[in-house]
Amino acid sequence: MKHRFLLSAGAMALAAGTAQADLSMTILHTNDFHDRFEPINAYDSSCSAEDNEAGDCFGGIARMVTAVAEGRERAGENVILLDAGDQFQGSLFFNQYGGELAAEFMTKLGYDAMAVGNHEFDNGPEGLSEFLDQVEFPVLSANIDVSQNNLLADRVDDSVTLDVGGEQVGIVSVLAEDTPETSSPGNTVIFSATVDAAQDEIDRLTEAGVNKIVLLTHVGLPEDRRLAEALTGVDIIIGGHSHTLLSNTDEDAEGPYPVMVNDVPIFTAYAYGKYLGEIDVTFDDAGEITEISGDPIVLDASVAEDEETLARMGELSGPLEELRSRVVAESTDVIDGSRETCRAMECQMGNLVADAMLARTADQGIQIAITNGGGLRATIDAGEVTQGEVLTVLPFQNTLATFQTDGATILAALENGASEMADGAGRFSQVSGLKYTVDPSAEPGSRISDVMVDMDGSWEPLDESATYGVATNNYVRNGGDGYSMFAENAENVYDFGPDLADVTAEYLAEQGPYTPYTDGRITVVE
Repeated sequence: MKHRFLLSAGAMALAAGTAQADLSMTILHTNDFHDRFEPINAYDSSCSAEDNEAGDCFGGIARMVTAVAEGRERAGENVILLDAGDQFQGSLFFNQYGGELAAEFMTKLGYDAMAVGNHEFDNGPEGLSEFLDQVEFPVLSANIDVSQNNLLADRVDDSVTLDVGGEQVGIVSVLAEDTPETSSPGNTVIFSATVDAAQDEIDRLTEAGVNKIVLLTHVGLPEDRRLAEALTGVDIIIGGHSHTLLSNTDEDAEGPYPVMVNDVPIFTAYAYGKYLGEIDVTFDDAGEITEISGDPIVLDASVAEDEETLARMGELSGPLEELRSRVVAESTDVIDGSRETCRAMECQMGNLVADAMLARTADQGIQIAITNGGGLRATIDAGEVTQGEVLTVLPFQNTLATFQTDGATILAALENGASEMADGAGRFSQVSGLKYTVDPSAEPGSRISDVMVDMDGSWEPLDESATYGVATNNYVRNGGDGYSMFAENAENVYDFGPDLADVTAEYLAEQGPYTPYTDGRITVVE
């Protein structure tokens, strides 16, 4: 590798005397904003105006505008702003405006480059194309070939070289290889291996004389670690996708900022606009890092909201107010929909949504409901529940899908759900009408055991040769999140039921005050 570090108290410095550095610069970075243009609460869900006024909220684009401006002022001339993908999807604003607001505000903030995230394909290549129509900064991904798509051809670059203080800084990007399973890129966007694509582009830049290279990824921290081990010539990795908080000061962090792997510093800054990452780095003439430090800045009430941006948000939120403010139910307690639980174990939100799906379809002969933990995007706090809160939990406009399949296919589906638990993948199976045990450390094909089905009030072992009625969402039914067995082995399919958010809201309303719960339907072997 090109550099070695000593790490101390959030800063790393090369023990190399007082050699004059060639370039000192600041990198501001964001990832996984997910259309959270308005402030969020402690559960990453919608924050009321009253709570925001009381200082209990985080993020929002008006705070981000202030934070970036203040970061630029601290940095001086040599500063760049990068985004590691997934600006799209996650609130009513995306339902209403698509990628239009991301383009507007990213332009206002002055981004220098952006990685394509998997959710940038949620409205297909058409949605990404419309976004590209409205931005001038480069949007990058080295491991996708868009040449066969007439809307995207020649519009997504492998890398970009930025002039910073008279020096050339290369930005290379890669995107998660399983994006065809987690979003909708279509058959004309071809994915290749992240390691090979990244190395090829790093080598190309190095041969062109660029000796300062940032890898801007949307693959998640575990994959970032693998890239750091496998690649040569990369100086810094800035990532997204796994919504990981790295910090030297925040007690909720999953690791230091940066995590060091194979002498490569890896940075990521959670999600939803709650933090702005800030890295100060110094390179010498040879492109080696001599100093690097920083920490994510939490966008809490201490960060003022930009007044001009607030006024613009008032205009944009008008069409959404009546829908999202409508109270649809009441909850006696917080309904936990956090990704930490819903992608790893039975969670309250998973039970709610799966129960709602089963209740809606039980009179159609449906016995089992399965939904993907990654489709649950927020927690709902106690008290009144609004339609806007439900839509923040279930923002994808997925429809209820029903079909028949055999027990062997259901078992395969549960195995798929358990296949990437260590990575926090969204495919983890939340269920209703079903009980099962999962051992994440077991061999593939043997992770699932003790599968029981509720047969008219009596729990019976899953019969692999029997036929069962299953409810899920249309995304999973069509093979999303690795559930290809449902696409291949489903019979009597109907993918066009009501919106899953509406099903859930109506179920909540029917319960009177809803009490969140878990009941042991999923047992995880420690």
